[in-house]
Amino acid sequence: MSVPESIPHSSDSVTVSISRWVDPSRIEEATGWVQAGMDLAHQYPGFLGSGWVRASEDSGHWHMLYKFSNAKRLATWENSIDRSEWLHAGRDLVLDAREEKRTGIEGWFDAPQEAEPGVVLVPPPRWKQAVSIWLGFFPLNLAFTFLVTTLVPGWNDLWIVAKVLLTTLALTPLMAYVVLPWITRMLRPWLQKQPS
Repeated sequence: MSVPESIPHSSDSVTVSISRWVDPSRIEEATGWVQAGMDLAHQYPGFLGSGWVRASEDSGHWHMLYKFSNAKRLATWENSIDRSEWLHAGRDLVLDAREEKRTGIEGWFDAPQEAEPGVVLVPPPRWKQAVSIWLGFFPLNLAFTFLVTTLVPGWNDLWIVAKVLLTTLALTPLMAYVVLPWITRMLRPWLQKQPS
């Protein structure tokens, strides 16, 4: 059932991160149930995408993400009869679940890893996230600045706003799609180290 386009846009998209423990003897049923839920969510305005992974082929630990364009549209989905009926249909498949909502860059630092049922995996502290971003951004920005000042005639004569605009337009996609995923993979043991 489609929902009418009636909720205003907002610039703050929301990512929902869910860890679920599924009965390992019912993986096939759970797979169909999860896909049905994502198909339902897709019908709602503001839905930006979803994904889910298991820690291993025989794992009952599932990590899921889905994203809406803003909190109001997410609330429309979360408070819908469709979602309520879908959750009710899967009540016997899910043994335990944990959910977090995030609006920033933290989604890069989510860890789809195996844990014990009921154990909450704490995301890395903000300072570790900041260090990871800086470790990617500093060398990328330095290399870009060196290249353009060397290879682009008149770069230093450009107005500062134009230089910053061009720099951020060039570097943001590189950070989002190349550098940050690589950095978080390289630093994963450090980022995912849980507090004692």
